[in-house]
Amino acid sequence: MNRYGSVIAPRTVRFERLLPGPIERVWSYLTDPEKRGTWLAKGNMDLRVDGSVELIFHNNQLTGRDEKAPPKYAQYGGEIHMSGRVIACEPPRLLTYTWAENFGEASEVTFELEPQGKNVLLTLTHRKLGGRKDMLSVSGGWHTHLDILADRLEGREPAPFWATHKKLESEYETRISGE
Repeated sequence: MNRYGSVIAPRTVRFERLLPGPIERVWSYLTDPEKRGTWLAKGNMDLRVDGSVELIFHNNQLTGRDEKAPPKYAQYGGEIHMSGRVIACEPPRLLTYTWAENFGEASEVTFELEPQGKNVLLTLTHRKLGGRKDMLSVSGGWHTHLDILADRLEGREPAPFWATHKKLESEYETRISGE
């Protein structure tokens, strides 16, 4: 399985990760604010269609290897609040919500979970992204966050967030073609 995200349609990227199960455990890391806070962002989520989604990011403190955000992302170095709305919720297999409604034009994130023996295939699709610049940042970000999730589920210490993101964003520069 390729760990890198791929462009599957205009303004749309998809990632896949095979994670240790069971599916209910992985679902809890998507929906429980404390568990989600160990790899992505804390915040309440009303798990019903049109329910509110609050994501509170602390990327500088996410891995226990605190580091400052690079100058390009300095405005995202502290606590960042994002809001959205649940579009679809079918526990423990499907969750879709809007992303960053409070920052203007919202995009959409879908998590799909499928049991595969003792593991779970997580497919993340992020739609309605802005231009190439947004796709590069989002791809580097999701790749980094999903690596942290895999490390948490495997009981490993994750690599520092910003150093990993910076490296991956560079790699996505060559993987995602221009507009």
